Amino acid sequence: MPIPQTVRVNPLDLQGNIAIGVSLPFNGPAGPFNKTYSTADQIKSNLVNLLLTNKGERVFNPEFGADLRKALFEALVEDTYSYIQELIITNVNFFIPEVQIVEIQLTPDEDNNSVSVTVRYKLKISGNSDEITVQFI
Repeated sequence: MPIPQTVRVNPLDLQGNIAIGVSLPFNGPAGPFNKTYSTADQIKSNLVNLLLTNKGERVFNPEFGADLRKALFEALVEDTYSYIQELIITNVNFFIPEVQIVEIQLTPDEDNNSVSVTVRYKLKISGNSDEITVQFI
C-alpha cells in the first residue's frame, strides 16, 4: 500500500486569479503595480523590499528594514560580512518569519563601487527553495 504524501499549501494560493499583493518594481503593464498571485512570489517581493529599505524609511512602520546601506559601504572586511549577515538574518526572522535563510553571499565589485547580496532561502510551509539578488551601487 503506498504511503500518502502530504503537500502543504498556503490557503491564499488556492484562490486562483485573485491577487494577494504587489511586486517590485512598481511599474506594471496593467496600471501602476505588478500583482502577485502566489505567496511564493509575494514573499520574494517582500524580501527585496526588506533588503532595500533602511529603518525609518517606511511610513507608519519606522522599524521596518534591514539597514544594509549603512553597513555595505564600510570597509568590507570579515567583521563587516558577519555584521551584514547578522542584519539580514535578524530582520528576515522578525519581518518575514515564513522564510528560512539557507545562505547569504556578498559579492563586492570594487571597480564599480558596488556590492551584490544574494540570499538563498526556503519557504517553511512548502519547503520550496528560491533566491534573490540585490545590487547596491
